[in-house]
Amino acid sequence: MARPTPLSGFPEWLPEGRIVEQHVLDVLRSTFELHGFAGIETRAVEPLEQLLRKGETSKEVYVLRRLQEEPDAASDRSGQLGLHFDLTVPFARYVLENAGHLAFPFRRYQIQKVWRGERPQDGRFREFVQADIDVVGAGTLPYHYEVELPLVMAEALGRLREIGLPPVRILVNNRKVAEGFYRGIGLSDVEAVLRSIDKLDKIGPDAVADLLVADAGADVEQARACLRLAGISGSDEDVVDRVRSLAVEVGAQHDLLDEGLTELGQLVRAAQDRAPGVVVADLKIARGLDYYTGSVYETVLVGHEQLGSICSGGRYDTLASDGATSYPGVGLSIGVSRLVSRLLGAGLVRATRSVPSAVLVAVSSEEDRSRSDAVATALRARGIPVEVAPAAAKFGKQIRHADRRGIPFVWFPGPAEAGGTADEVKDIRSGEQVAADASTWSPPTEDLYPRVVAAD
Repeated sequence: MARPTPLSGFPEWLPEGRIVEQHVLDVLRSTFELHGFAGIETRAVEPLEQLLRKGETSKEVYVLRRLQEEPDAASDRSGQLGLHFDLTVPFARYVLENAGHLAFPFRRYQIQKVWRGERPQDGRFREFVQADIDVVGAGTLPYHYEVELPLVMAEALGRLREIGLPPVRILVNNRKVAEGFYRGIGLSDVEAVLRSIDKLDKIGPDAVADLLVADAGADVEQARACLRLAGISGSDEDVVDRVRSLAVEVGAQHDLLDEGLTELGQLVRAAQDRAPGVVVADLKIARGLDYYTGSVYETVLVGHEQLGSICSGGRYDTLASDGATSYPGVGLSIGVSRLVSRLLGAGLVRATRSVPSAVLVAVSSEEDRSRSDAVATALRARGIPVEVAPAAAKFGKQIRHADRRGIPFVWFPGPAEAGGTADEVKDIRSGEQVAADASTWSPPTEDLYPRVVAAD
């Protein structure tokens, strides 16, 4: 069989990379649970009309169908299923289906794979892992959750600094500020303005100004005012004062602007106390999706900004509704695969070994393998990861096998006859070899399991 060609956009980590990914997931999961978020998992597929109902482009959705499907079924979208492209749409459906069994505000985290049919590039995949947190209320949801969630994410990402993750910046804005400002200067097509501003980093201010005129109906002065708003950023409440000053200068008076600035100021104050320097108000953050109604967030790695946002989200009020009750929420999503790809690709982190085994039990002869198996069983019963040598080769060869696999200790069972010498264990890194008893010996704590550390 010829060597298979890798599928672009479908990452598969080597064992050491998988250890790094698992560590990242464990840190995220433990942090979310410390803050009271309950874990859930939703199905991989949703009805196609549900996946597309918020304006997502159909070319990004993978459709699920049987190979032997009826000829006319492929053209009929009713009843068709698609793989979910994020975890927010499935979560909205989950809330509606289970509202009678959930206690609101409902705090959930969800870590799953998603699928998106976009062009693969650095940090962008067609199959990838996301980690989401959301808080959803029934009817209402207080603003303080919009303050809490980015700070939870800041804590989770801060814990990953210990293994070499670069510093992060969580960039925040408020849709009410943007919408109030745009309406205050006379622009009514707010969604078109937001879509244009959302492209600022990609195409630059001149091209965005042209879009504002062509797509949002702005004149030159209105376009200039929008770009001046997008240029305001900072990590303290001075940002709010600068927006107010600009609004007075260009005549952008609107109640929604005042409400949004009050909320943004509250978030900036809390961030200064709990995550100084991590959360930055940035008025160009727009988030193109139309269901965001309040705070919006994007997160970049400092020094790796070209990777794009590794964590984003915002407040939504209308994503989930059964007609009688709406379920407003706020959430953020980490692109775990994007984050791990940068950690590995840039050589920022490494695993101390690529296998879980801390000990290789040597085999003196195949007839005596049962003694090696017994030692392994005794060590495993005490929580020590162990494997037994694959063959009764010369001990030097068995040691080299352990070294290739990154296993730090080799165990040599003593002779089987009564009165024989005791078992011995060797640290193959230092060469130290000592007598050992499988009922009491343990490796040093740092060697018990693979660890993820900053690269040298």
